[in-house]
Amino acid sequence: MSIDLLQRKSVFIRQVHELAEWVGFETRNKYRIQDEKGQELGFAAEQQKGFLGLLLRQVLGHWRTFDIYLYDQAHQNVLIAHHPFRFIFQRLEIRTKDGVALGAIQQRFSLLYKRFDVEDGRGKVLLEVASPIWKIWTFQFNKRERQVAQVSKKWSGLLTEAFTDKDNFLIEFSDAALTADERYLILSAALFIDLQYFERKAHS
Repeated sequence: MSIDLLQRKSVFIRQVHELAEWVGFETRNKYRIQDEKGQELGFAAEQQKGFLGLLLRQVLGHWRTFDIYLYDQAHQNVLIAHHPFRFIFQRLEIRTKDGVALGAIQQRFSLLYKRFDVEDGRGKVLLEVASPIWKIWTFQFNKRERQVAQVSKKWSGLLTEAFTDKDNFLIEFSDAALTADERYLILSAALFIDLQYFERKAHS
C-alpha cells in the first residue's frame, strides 16, 4: 500500500487540533493528508509518547528527537520521518517502513531566506528551497533553478491562528514528471516546514 500522490496536482495537509492547545499546551503533532475534495489519502502522527516525551515537547519543541509515522488510507505504515536532536540546521530523515533511506530535508545557513535542501537517499541534493523571510507562508521547490512544486500555508481562522498550532498546508505539484519518491519527500518537507517555522515552541 502507499499514499497516492503520483497523479495528483495538489494535496492538502491538515493538522489535527486538540483542546489542550487552546491553553498553550504542546501535544503530539498529527495530520490528515487529503485530496482537493477533502477525501483522505493518508495520515501522519508523531510517535514520541509517555511522560518524558511530553516533557521534552514542552521544553525543547522542534529541537528534540522524535519520529513521525506516515500511514496510507488503510492505516498501514508507509514512511518514517526521523528528526535527530539539533539546536541548529534542523534535519528530517525519511526512510521506508523497512528501513531503506528515501532521503532527507536539511536546513541550510541563510540570513534573508528560509533555506533548506531536499536530498535523496545518498545525500545528493534533489530540490532546493529558498523562501524569502518576507514571504512568510510560501515555499517554492526548485530543480535546477526551475520551480517544480510549492508548499503554502493556508489561513486557518483568527482564533485558531492566535491560540493554537493548528496549521493547514497546500502542496502543489507543478511538474508532472516528479517521481513518487520526490513527491513523498516534498510531502515530508511540508511537515518539516510546519515543525520548523510554525510550531509555537520553535519560537519560544
